Amino acid sequence: MRLGYNNKKGLTMRLCFVIGLFFLFAIGARAQAPSTYANTQQNLVPNGSFEEFSSYPLGWFYKGKDYSRLMKFWSSPTHASPDIYHPKVRIPIYWTQKGFGIERPRSGKTMSGITVFGCKDGKPHCREYLQIQMMEPLVVGQRYHAEFYTTALSDSKLTNNLGMYFSPNKRDEITDEVMEANPQIHTKNIIRARNGIWHKVEGQFTATDTSKYLIIGNFFPDSLTQTDNNPKSYKYGYYYIDDVKVHKVEPIISQPIKKDDLCCIEYTVGKTITLKNIFFETDKSELLPQSYKELNQLLQVLMENPTMIIEIQGHTDNQGSYKYNIRLSRDRAQAVVDYLKLYGIEKERLYYKGFGDTRPIDTNETETGRQMNRRVAFVIMKK
Repeated sequence: MRLGYNNKKGLTMRLCFVIGLFFLFAIGARAQAPSTYANTQQNLVPNGSFEEFSSYPLGWFYKGKDYSRLMKFWSSPTHASPDIYHPKVRIPIYWTQKGFGIERPRSGKTMSGITVFGCKDGKPHCREYLQIQMMEPLVVGQRYHAEFYTTALSDSKLTNNLGMYFSPNKRDEITDEVMEANPQIHTKNIIRARNGIWHKVEGQFTATDTSKYLIIGNFFPDSLTQTDNNPKSYKYGYYYIDDVKVHKVEPIISQPIKKDDLCCIEYTVGKTITLKNIFFETDKSELLPQSYKELNQLLQVLMENPTMIIEIQGHTDNQGSYKYNIRLSRDRAQAVVDYLKLYGIEKERLYYKGFGDTRPIDTNETETGRQMNRRVAFVIMKK
């Protein structure tokens, strides 16, 4: 089937719309798809149940960078260290005696845990936060529903003010105390769930900017946070977090389809097409969540054209050695191929190659030019 942008513009635009609807159901229905759907709307939080890891879970953490290194897509936005609970994570006996890790995840095998109160008494890491890049930025004027489930450590001080802050930029702060932010959603009443009972923190808001990141925690100082008066509880508050979701609320604000959108391109053998929105961590080959929208469009094109064979090509700027750039560009191209294979595209239809900095399309003398040269493209080898 040919997907073209020609004189039959109305037909093409309708085709793009139909493909988009088909994509929502076809991709959403796949087992272990990269996103889930609530009320037919896509969950914008990848790994919302903390089940995916970037490396093998081994032990307890004392620095924020440890959590960020282990948990896929999630990170600590401060120097404080959130905790991960999983059958293979070994918790020191000192902390298990205090009840840490006794609680079971709400779903799956994994959950996270954060300290949300205790700065007044001088507790180290008196505030911990969970940060993630969403699969797409918020749309200004769009209404969203956001939620997560939480339950308290058995002897934790119970508090209110747990919430969700949507940030335009990734936060990376040199602190282990309160992060200054104005959360769009937070709990006004004390959360009393514990001992196997999970409480849903949820709310709705209308986006006023194009925030890309979600941060979970308590953004209020101890003086403005309510607590229970149980004299037997610890002097700090600690809550487990699981099953995080954010999705749009109808009516959905429509986004204009660009002429270079993958659903509106005429595909011919030998044509090279640059993927506009593929993102990786600096100097790494792991795909970031905001890449999924573009990759899922490519996935849909391949599903609609079952005989198409493509080669994914990775490119870098000229920063770094020749060997390093070749390897990095190849690994990034392979990451795209692996994603497509994961969701059903046969390996015989997918090739990949890294060209490093040997095929620049702009100058490497400016940051703008180098950004253009850092790209992933694909060539149609067979239609």
